[in-house]
Amino acid sequence: SDCGNSTVVSVVPEVSISACVEDCGPYGECRLLRSYTYLYAACVCTAGWKGWGCTDGSTAQSYSRQLTATMLLTLSNLFFLPAIVVAIRRFYITEASVYLFTMFFSTFYHACDQPGAAVLCIMDYDALQYCDFLGSICAIWVTILCMARIGDTVKYTLFLLGALLIAMSMQLDRKGLWNLLAPILCAILLMVISWVYRGVRRRHCYPPSWQRWVFYLIPGALCSLIGVCLYIFAETESNYYYTHSLWHILVASCVVFLLPPKEKDRKVLGWSQGFSWSWRWSWRPRVCGYTLCESSKDELYTVT
Repeated sequence: SDCGNSTVVSVVPEVSISACVEDCGPYGECRLLRSYTYLYAACVCTAGWKGWGCTDGSTAQSYSRQLTATMLLTLSNLFFLPAIVVAIRRFYITEASVYLFTMFFSTFYHACDQPGAAVLCIMDYDALQYCDFLGSICAIWVTILCMARIGDTVKYTLFLLGALLIAMSMQLDRKGLWNLLAPILCAILLMVISWVYRGVRRRHCYPPSWQRWVFYLIPGALCSLIGVCLYIFAETESNYYYTHSLWHILVASCVVFLLPPKEKDRKVLGWSQGFSWSWRWSWRPRVCGYTLCESSKDELYTVT
């Protein structure tokens, strides 16, 4: 009141709350945890970054290391190409399509999964992860069932039934250990039953050739066993880039060894092997005695 030259200033306070500091920046993810009536928030940093807002780069990974990790995890899936070629040459078209599906989605899932700048996402991350897990287990499922040498009707029924059950289990828990082991153990059990039945029926060990055991089955089984052990026991966050890339290579390599040889007289898409077509067209009516016969042009003739 003592100031003669005074003005009125309007002050409008605005109060806001942010869950994370600067939304954790480009190298972090803001995650919320709700416990009863309390809500907690924190930044989860990636690529070696630290701090409340993932701004401390003292231990951050270099761009070259990030790019190397991405290249290892994506390009290692190219080892599925020999498996696809072998499956097509042996007329296992369904199996080859499953390997192609697995290779495609595993490549782009790992390209989207990497932290930092070396990231490429062609679709939603959750969808890529789901397809990668689904394709990997289905590839193992169809390979072991193909080795069982069961009838086509039973085999393709198990293919579809197994894929549906695996899809359901992936939706419930994608990273559960038994979601990986249960389909493998069931498929191995079916394969053993089929091989024992064939061996008892033929009174000879199945497969009968020792070359098949020494050069194909035993190396393939070793590759798969080492890959599963790496995936379950040896894989950690620090060595993930190397062990998981090696897992891709071992799984794709064991498919090349374990796929059975081409079956004799195997039909592809309903046609016989070799695609030999023969066309025959006749316009002569059938001869059936003193009766009316139907010709190939659906006309009636009297034969005398």
